[in-house]
This record gives sequence, structure tokens and C-alpha cells, in this order.
Amino acid sequence: MNLPPKVTERAFDRLAEIGAGEEGKALRVAVEGGGCSGFQYEIKLDEPSEEDIVLEGAGQRVVVDPVSLPFLAGAVIDFSEELIGARFVIDNPNATSSCGCGTSFSM
Repeated sequence: MNLPPKVTERAFDRLAEIGAGEEGKALRVAVEGGGCSGFQYEIKLDEPSEEDIVLEGAGQRVVVDPVSLPFLAGAVIDFSEELIGARFVIDNPNATSSCGCGTSFSM
């Protein structure tokens, strides 16, 4: 049984700030082949679909498709504000290595 990823309060708060829920959108976190380390994250605002796993908090939604779910088991989806910019970040215990861009990883 794969544990769904956790979404931090900070990530839900950021979605509320940008008004994602008001537009009927959710933050989609997907894993795709490619990137410099074999897999890469795709993070975007999107319409939820029927087969998505929906994580809700603060009136906001984060969705993960069933194919990406095993790659994100036990991961933490957070929002980070640093000097280099503000972005959604994923702390993934399944990744054996990742590259400097923070969006690519291997297992």
C-alpha cells in the first residue's frame, strides 16, 4: 500500500493566495520520464480528473494521477520561498539521487 504524499500547510496557503481553488483548479503533481536524472516532476495548475487522488486542505486541492502515485509515496509537497525564487518543492524519500534543478530525480 502506497502512502499518499503529504501537503504542507504552507503549500495549501500558497494555493489559496493565488486563488487556485476559486478557479476550480488544483495543483497537479506528476512524475514523468525524462529530466537529467531519469524522472522529472511536473507541477502545474490543472483541472482535477476522475481518477486523480485528491489531497485537500484550507479549501485547496492537490491532485496526483494514479501512475505518479507510487513514485510520490510518502513524499512531502511544500512551498519554498528562497532568494532564488518561490516555488513548490517535493521532498521525496523514494528518490535515490536528484540533480541541482530540483525537478529531476532517479529511483
